[in-house]
Amino acid sequence: MHEKFTDYYPTKYWHLCKDGRVQCDICPRKCKLKNGQRGVCFVRACENNQIVLLTFARSSGFCIDPIEKKPLNHFFPGTPVLSFGTAGCNLACKFCQNWDISKSREMASLADAASPEALAKTAKKLQCQSIAFTYNDPVIFMEYAIEVAKACHHEGIKTVAVSAGYIEEEPRREFFAHIDATNIDLKAFTEKFYWQLTGGHLQNVLDTLIYIHKETDTWLEITTLLIPGENDSNNEIEQMCRWIRDNLGSYVPLHFSAFHPDYKMTSIPPTPLATLKRAREIAIKSGLKYVYTGNAHDPQGQSTYCANCNNLLIERDGYQLGQWNLDKQGQCQQCGSTLHGEFAAQPGQWGAQRLPVTLSAHKTKQFN
Repeated sequence: MHEKFTDYYPTKYWHLCKDGRVQCDICPRKCKLKNGQRGVCFVRACENNQIVLLTFARSSGFCIDPIEKKPLNHFFPGTPVLSFGTAGCNLACKFCQNWDISKSREMASLADAASPEALAKTAKKLQCQSIAFTYNDPVIFMEYAIEVAKACHHEGIKTVAVSAGYIEEEPRREFFAHIDATNIDLKAFTEKFYWQLTGGHLQNVLDTLIYIHKETDTWLEITTLLIPGENDSNNEIEQMCRWIRDNLGSYVPLHFSAFHPDYKMTSIPPTPLATLKRAREIAIKSGLKYVYTGNAHDPQGQSTYCANCNNLLIERDGYQLGQWNLDKQGQCQQCGSTLHGEFAAQPGQWGAQRLPVTLSAHKTKQFN
């Protein structure tokens, strides 16, 4: 049955197939669709023999978060970031921690709407350093994200993408040209894991990581959610860390995050803190300089240390900053070595606050 889409935004990464279907070329899934059909992501669909986006200027909600929650530890620490997502996803992770958004098949879940210009002006009004495309993967709503990024840059607002990196070469080039910082979710380091638990392929994500590192000015950090018995073996962690060191360099921050039972993997226990600490030790021994733990209370594993003299540079307890031992040039006050990343002369003071925002009001109680 032909579903008729009346509210959509035209896209350009698609082509007509010989059998009359239209192939979406945004990601490696390459969904082939007839008029009225949606792709796996649910938000890119075929209408009038072209691929269209159904979620332009529509969001599942907005919230001001600490930048460390993305997680980004080397991109203007302590500053607030206006975060938003839409609906759907182009991966099918059985362990998804945001499944109520990313797996949504109800367009009614898009509770708020805003033009790119309104988003940028709101971020500036609420004194946010940056805006983040997150909660679900911005790859699938890249046209909206790019227009928001353009508007934000016009207002002096930085852009952040939280993504699984599952995107094809040509759209990848266009998308990351508009992104100032990104955290890529490297879910595991085996093809078996990717195929069985996400429905995707590892190599496509590795290609994205290499592209960002070598071909863009986008600040890059990586997160791996450690799932007990699935991707947390010493051997797999060591192989992944060596690959990162050899292909992306020793100074790319790596975050090991704790899994909590969710979605289709509720029978697996939470990740023990000991696993996160073990992974961090393996990564450091493999030559990585900035390795962090997340989703657990571990101030030592969440703080930043000088890669040269091991001096404490940025103290963290969760999302709360403590000591700040960088000079105004972002260098270690003890040895003078430069900390890799982007830093202001002083840390932000946002702390661990989480502030929901209704864009239609263009204000929140805190800023009245």
